[in-house]
Amino acid sequence: MDLIVRDVRLRGRDGLYDVGIKDGRIVEISRHVSGETEMEIDAGGKLALPGLIDPHIYLDKVLTVETVRVNRSGTLREAIEILWDAKRRYTVEDVKRRASKVVEWEVLSGVTRIRTHCDVDAIGGLTALKALLELRKEYSSTVNIQIVAFPQEGIFTDPGAEELLRKAMELGADVVGRMPHAEATDENARRHIDVIFQIAKEYDADIDAHVDETDDPYSRCVEYMAWKTLKEGYEGRVTADHVCALASYDDYHAAKVIELIRRARMNIETNPETNLVLEGRLDTYPKRLTRVRQLLKAGVNVTYGQDCVKDAFYPYGKCDPLQTGFILALVEQLTTPSQMESIIDMATYNAAKTLRIRDYGLEVGKRADLVVVDAKSVWEALRLQPPPICY
Repeated sequence: MDLIVRDVRLRGRDGLYDVGIKDGRIVEISRHVSGETEMEIDAGGKLALPGLIDPHIYLDKVLTVETVRVNRSGTLREAIEILWDAKRRYTVEDVKRRASKVVEWEVLSGVTRIRTHCDVDAIGGLTALKALLELRKEYSSTVNIQIVAFPQEGIFTDPGAEELLRKAMELGADVVGRMPHAEATDENARRHIDVIFQIAKEYDADIDAHVDETDDPYSRCVEYMAWKTLKEGYEGRVTADHVCALASYDDYHAAKVIELIRRARMNIETNPETNLVLEGRLDTYPKRLTRVRQLLKAGVNVTYGQDCVKDAFYPYGKCDPLQTGFILALVEQLTTPSQMESIIDMATYNAAKTLRIRDYGLEVGKRADLVVVDAKSVWEALRLQPPPICY
């Protein structure tokens, strides 16, 4: 053995176990792993999890309050104006400096895989993308980073964005992003979705889209996207982020759309921290996320992400999936033991499914990608959000 992690607690099993690792893979999980080893770690009865995953963050935008200005009104309108100012000032060195700090915060929280969106538009061009491509390479031995080429300003509202998206994919972006509700009309929003599917198929890439990030009960992008996913045979390869409008639909229509999402095997990703605090929406209290409980009950793959860190949209952000999961648990009133387990699933196995990571999990034969948190149960991990003791 290269490494034995002794006396860990595993979800769904009673008692303590050892985890034996050789050549970067888990080769044994048993009450006692014997034999010679180069290194041992005593977990002291703490909980072992697969490496945590953040499937949604903006490493190009993080910490921009330090370089531009704070959002003093707290509104979406001012946040967008600040973002435009930030993108005009982007340099490769600046983006890398800010993003590297946040990547290190993620790693210290036990995150081993990240999917980051990166704006690709006429304002910032490809500067941020080039920075994140360099960052991905420099941190490749520490954390796996997927990059989404994201048309933040739309396609038809931002002439040249379609060409820039193709250039971004050629440079090495992994996933094609989408922002249909940035378009001026419902017709153009659907055309936006059509274009993104075309680009994704050209590059055999998955799709990760901002969809219906609004409380508007008439916003229908996610419905069209689910239908388009089925039509294009893209089941299992499409992620819809935010999807707040789903919570504003009447219950009958929401049930219809959720069934369509399930059939399309779409992943739904929610961002409780940012969506709860950003002003400028018209919904009354409580502020709406998406219908997490109903989606889970229907068998939809649901996950959550950090989204923003000290930028114009969100002034906080710790990059700790346990903290984000705890906030989601409060908002969605997920308090039973099985619901607590589902929160942890969202930051591990559900997120791995979203990113289409096949060699993942705390099982024999899988890649040795695990974290031991300073807690003895999922309940404790969510309640206390302790730092990892090894990873």
